[in-house]
Amino acid sequence: MVTESSLSARRVSRIAPDLRRAGLVKVEIDERPAFTVPGTVVSELGLEPGSILTDEAAEVLGREADAEAAYRTALRSLEQRPYAVRDLAGRLVLKGHPKEAADRAVVRAEQAGLLDDAAFARHYVETRFGRGRGPARLRRELQGLGVAASIIERAVSAGVTPEAASERMRALIRKRSAQLAGVAGPDRKRRILAFLARRGFHGYEAVKAVDEAMDELMDESTP
Repeated sequence: MVTESSLSARRVSRIAPDLRRAGLVKVEIDERPAFTVPGTVVSELGLEPGSILTDEAAEVLGREADAEAAYRTALRSLEQRPYAVRDLAGRLVLKGHPKEAADRAVVRAEQAGLLDDAAFARHYVETRFGRGRGPARLRRELQGLGVAASIIERAVSAGVTPEAASERMRALIRKRSAQLAGVAGPDRKRRILAFLARRGFHGYEAVKAVDEAMDELMDESTP
């Protein structure tokens, strides 16, 4: 007997392998593409062409399809550059993926060895310090990307030795001092220190480096 409910029920019309991505299948509902999910999910739900799609099964398929889509977006993002775990998860949400799907995607990427906050922090410190960013700024930026404090400290301590920081500061001071050649002494020093602070160098070591550099510049300019 054909009932009104059976006429309105959604049915699985086709299940086919995704030819571009191994292990995934495309599920059509009522002759329309609906979900791309791991084949194991379809098997666990016991779905086959002609099956009626229950609300519970549709919810599972939707959740798994969202997770798969978020993971694919994560892979494309990681092809462009490294990410910290929390930063990538947040970016996936900003791209429109549900939070649960984004969280699952980054966990999967971690398990595949594609995400590692310790390796990310080391790379970040190495590249940004090379561009003139100091320890304070590096710590602040990594914290903003969601990297744990203990990981940040290890990366900064290993990547920015006192000798390297001093050398970098001196290079920045000479560059900035040359740009402020027409500025009087005290104001010049204040502006150089502010410049260093923005870069992430501050405290006693910064003041000492500025004083020494300005003394050297003064000696060089003295006939």
